[in-house]
Amino acid sequence: MQYHRYLEVALSRRASRGKARLVLGARQTGKSTLFRLIRKPADLLIDLQERAERLRLATDPAALGRALAADGRKHRHVLIDEVQRVPELLDEIQLLLDRHPGRYTFTLTGSSARRLRRGAVNLLPGRIHRFHLSPVCSWEVAGGAAGVVLRRPRGEFAAEFPARSLEDRLVLGSLPGAWTEGRGFAATLASYAAVYVEEEVLREMAARNLGQYGRFLQLAAVESGKAINLTRLSQESGIALSTIRGFYSVLEDTLLAFTVEPFGRSDRSRVLKTPKAFFFDVGVRNALAGLPLEHGILSTQAGQLFEHWIACELAARIGYLGRGFRLGFWRTVDGAEVDFVLETPRECIAIEAKYTRNPRPADAAGIEHFIDRHGALCRRGFVVCRAARREQLTEHVTAIPWTEL
Repeated sequence: MQYHRYLEVALSRRASRGKARLVLGARQTGKSTLFRLIRKPADLLIDLQERAERLRLATDPAALGRALAADGRKHRHVLIDEVQRVPELLDEIQLLLDRHPGRYTFTLTGSSARRLRRGAVNLLPGRIHRFHLSPVCSWEVAGGAAGVVLRRPRGEFAAEFPARSLEDRLVLGSLPGAWTEGRGFAATLASYAAVYVEEEVLREMAARNLGQYGRFLQLAAVESGKAINLTRLSQESGIALSTIRGFYSVLEDTLLAFTVEPFGRSDRSRVLKTPKAFFFDVGVRNALAGLPLEHGILSTQAGQLFEHWIACELAARIGYLGRGFRLGFWRTVDGAEVDFVLETPRECIAIEAKYTRNPRPADAAGIEHFIDRHGALCRRGFVVCRAARREQLTEHVTAIPWTEL
């Protein structure tokens, strides 16, 4: 069964006709499946994961233009999967868009921003609309709330992935396979690390020593959601500091991780400035950290995984809503902190993640402290937890069930 995705709406809009649309997403987020959902019978699909097709177009990128020239239709939609494998095609795409305005629409997918940026690769300035495909977010789940903190825009498509328990999401994550593969998905996650290291890193030529990268990958997964400490990671892994820094760059470029920067609009001298790094999916994080993919890990890691899941959920929604939204966190040298500060075009919203069924006013202390210091920017906050219903904890802070996030 195929489940629908939020990006189907954006990719179906006529405003992007005659352009190139680039959909970036990590491995197994469902990019190829998205193509099957938006493709119409008349569309041309080019799958660069097929070796013969990849070699043919890498050797002769102009073959794409000749194939389209042989077609007499006034408008043609071309879908190219994993375009970073033949980045030379971007020059041909630009040529076609310039010579035939409005005639062709290209939808491209990719899992490596690194290779698309490498050298003098043409990123189609002014001609490309960029999108990011995340793991399944609550906007795409049947019965899922439209969102209290970040609401789903009215009229947008609500997809129909079946509901899953919070415990399953914290252990197995939110990749589409977690919904479609059932119990067998734990095995898929368990192999993710090996597949990623062997295929992605070797293809990226990002690490000469796979043993070093493997050690780093496990340590980085364990530290996911915490402030990046390059020195400590270097000491624990025995890997040079400069190499560790480069490895983190690979994680971001291959969309396996994202960073959350500290919020520091004011009082900068008292705010810690080290960013946090999060793997793009909680289940992938658990697999890379070498944890058993079963509910038992929640006895020791539930709080950390709950915060991690909320980070991924907010990052996904921000990616779909576009510019004007930003996710940060706040921590001062005297110990005051807020897990997340969500900046929207209208306001800042402070958010705490608490894996508790019984929120207390004390859980809102960090948010109230933040509002005291940034009252002109932030006037409300939420404690996201496992409570059965909303509760007003303090004047400015409401506790909400995770299902209403």
